[in-house]
Order: sequence, then structure tokens, then C-alpha cells
Amino acid sequence: MEFPDETFQEIIEGKTKLLVPKKSITDKVPPMSPAFFNPRAKLNRDFSIIAYSAFLQKFEGPKIFLEGLSGVGARGLRVANELKVEKVVINDLNPSALQMAKYSASLNEIKNVEFTEKEVCRFFSNYSKKGQRGSIVDIDPFGSPAAFFDCGIRATMHGGILSTAATDLQVLNGLFQSACKRKYGGIPIRTEYGNEIAIRLILGSLRTVAARLGVTVIPVFVESEMHYYRTYVKVLNKPDQKENLGYILHCKNCGNRKISLEQEVECELCKSKISIAGPLWIDKIFDKEFVQDMIIENSKLETDKNCEKILLKCLEEAEMQGTYYTIDEVASIMKSSPPKLEKAISSLKESNFSASVTVFNPTGFRTSANIKEIIKIFKTIQ
Repeated sequence: MEFPDETFQEIIEGKTKLLVPKKSITDKVPPMSPAFFNPRAKLNRDFSIIAYSAFLQKFEGPKIFLEGLSGVGARGLRVANELKVEKVVINDLNPSALQMAKYSASLNEIKNVEFTEKEVCRFFSNYSKKGQRGSIVDIDPFGSPAAFFDCGIRATMHGGILSTAATDLQVLNGLFQSACKRKYGGIPIRTEYGNEIAIRLILGSLRTVAARLGVTVIPVFVESEMHYYRTYVKVLNKPDQKENLGYILHCKNCGNRKISLEQEVECELCKSKISIAGPLWIDKIFDKEFVQDMIIENSKLETDKNCEKILLKCLEEAEMQGTYYTIDEVASIMKSSPPKLEKAISSLKESNFSASVTVFNPTGFRTSANIKEIIKIFKTIQ
């Protein structure tokens, strides 16, 4: 294959050589033409490689990776080149992107990859029958992934992993509530911990679609970054009998919040009117064993140095209660300067409450204490 002209550039990500449009490296906003590539999403792709590596170590079925919206193929080619898989199928509607992906595949001498140019759900429908499904299915669209939940789940084999990314952050964070209800079936509220609500709305929507298909989804890992939310769920071919859909009840007056199966009208602490987010996923969003496996696999891979720090935070909060607080949020209610995060967490633990950091916010913490109990403890720190 001849090397393309000077509008393209060869880079290395992880252990994989990639041909990308030069402007995607030099311009502040990566252009859509001739194909989209976002170099700032490297961390996101690193986590995909770590998560998929952790999954593949314990998965005993056929190791097939299906990517519905591949762009220049960065994620799929890294999977083919850096992990032990039998087959990778890269799909995109942009023929220029596919040509670049093919060129990159030849650069790395990758043989176990196929390329298709189809609409996403048409592509996944080719792999929706028993014996043809993917063990890892990846969906990374511009905007909302909700339109692809149905076909993505159908294309994931029993025990496989479905990972989806969302970039419609304004919708999920509560700026356009009606659009969120329409796309994800739940309503967000604007809070300090809006990114966690957003991820729980995505998981809730996935769970609802899966339930309709008689399938169970179990979250194993989630990511919240500046420009995207990403969820990783295990798909099991059996009906979900658990009560894992509910609401987040938030009091804008006193700052208390809780996760509940039912809606309530007033705050249990100050009796003010409650703001309600949901319906959404109310169960665990990290699988502790899976995160431990990711930490082990990360040490074997070429990834960003921040990956381990982030994973260790995920591990610490894996078993913790839903919804976090931030130090600044509590200090604002108290009208005082915030304590140090480490001191706040240790003080909560000394008072016999569970507490941990959270990966969702650098000044965030999870705890079993309610807002009144948190304030009482923080007053002793000042």
C-alpha cells in the first residue's frame, strides 16, 4: 500500500501504528473530514484496552470484537494488535475512514481484521444470531448511543461485554430535560454530582432495553471524562429479576440526597420539596473483581500513567453507596472553608461511617452519612 499524501500523519498509540489526518493532531477541534480522529480520547481508548484485556483473560468463548462506529479504526486496531482476539470487525459508513483503517492494519501487519461499510444497526444485525455474536461489542457515536442499545445488545453473546460512549453531555447533565427523557427514558437534575446521575441514566436506559429483550445487563466499569461518558456492561441471556431501577432524590435546600426505589415529595431531613432524577440505575456501577483484574492487566499494557491512579480510586469506591458529595459543596452549605479531602474521609471513618474517594470528582467523596451527619463531623475538623 502506498503511503498517502502530506495531509495524513502516522502516529503510535499504545503499541499500534495509526494513520490519522494531520489536522486532527494540529487543529484545536479535530475536523470531520476526511475522517474523524480525536487524539484527546487516547485515555478513553486506553481504558477500553485495559477493560477488554481484563475481560478476555477470564472469557472462555470465541473472542470476537465488533466495532460499530470505528472512525479511523484506532480502538479496533489496538484491540487486534495488542490483545489476543480471534477476529476484529471494524465498521464505519465513511469510506475514507475505512481506507485509513486498512492502511493502519497493513502498517501493523494485522491479519485478523475485517472491514465493513454499513449503517450501525444493519451491521450489528449481521451478528445478532446465536453463534455469530461478538464477545465484545463497542459503540462510540457522536452524541447519544441510545438509538443503538437494542441492536448492540442483540449482537452481544451471552457473557459478553457491551461498551457504549455518550457525548451528549448537556442533555444528560440536565440542560435539556425533555430531550433526555425522550432519548434515555429518565429525567436528570442539575447537581454537583450530575456526571454520576448521567451515567446512571445511561445504565437505566440500557437495563430497560435489555429487559424488553429478556436479557440482563450488569455494569462492570464506567468512565466519566470532560467530553464523554462510557459504560461497560456484561450481557447475560436471562431475564433480570432484580429491582435495580429507581430514583435519586435530591434536596436543593439542605443538600441531602438518597437513592430510592420510589419517588418521594419531601426531604426526610428538612421537609423541603424534593427534586427527582430518574428512573435510572440504582445498583452498583463498578464490579470490584473486574476493577482488580483491570489493575493487573494495566501493568502489562502500554497505557497512560494516570490509568492506575484512576483504577485504584474505582476499586476503593466499588462497594460504596450511590451518589457522592464534594468538599466544596459541603463547605458552601456550612459557609466555611473546606477541609482537606483525606482528613474529611478519615474523620467520617472515625465516626463509624463508611467513606471513600470517588473517581467522578477530584474533591468528591462517598459516605454512608447524610448531610447533617457530614456537617456535624466537618465542624469538628475546622
